[in-house]
Amino acid sequence: MTLTVRPAMPSDAATILRFVRELADYEKAIDEVEATEESTRAAIFGDGSVTHALICERDGGQAIGMAVYFFSYSTWQAKNGLYLEDLYVTPDARGSGAGKALLRRLAQIALEKNCGRFEWSVLDWNEPSIRVYEAIGAEPQKEWIRYRMAGETLAAFARG
Repeated sequence: MTLTVRPAMPSDAATILRFVRELADYEKAIDEVEATEESTRAAIFGDGSVTHALICERDGGQAIGMAVYFFSYSTWQAKNGLYLEDLYVTPDARGSGAGKALLRRLAQIALEKNCGRFEWSVLDWNEPSIRVYEAIGAEPQKEWIRYRMAGETLAAFARG
């Protein structure tokens, strides 16, 4: 099987949304997906978007995976970083090397853009993904705790 990783195009919005929904279902959070095909297209490909995506295809152009990412910034390094928001490979293509191909392409992009870091988060129960990440040399950042504000909490705090 030949794998190809390419930049996503606006015509991939439905595929990206399908993968996002499948990932959310895998993560037991399908009810939290608010994205639509239109909002996905606008967020990734619209004017002023800071979000990018890759599509992994196998022979015949069948999309089997995606990565959605953006650039962050490190004040300590005075460099951008690449942050992987979501990585997804369809269940029937897992073990084919698609995930590693997407990660490798992201690492290449990080180097091409002179990024000082390539980071992502993983759910603590997602052992298959953790094994892959550790096998490629990624290290968990155990001293950092991720915080989040969303929804009404975010709105209430912003209002003061």
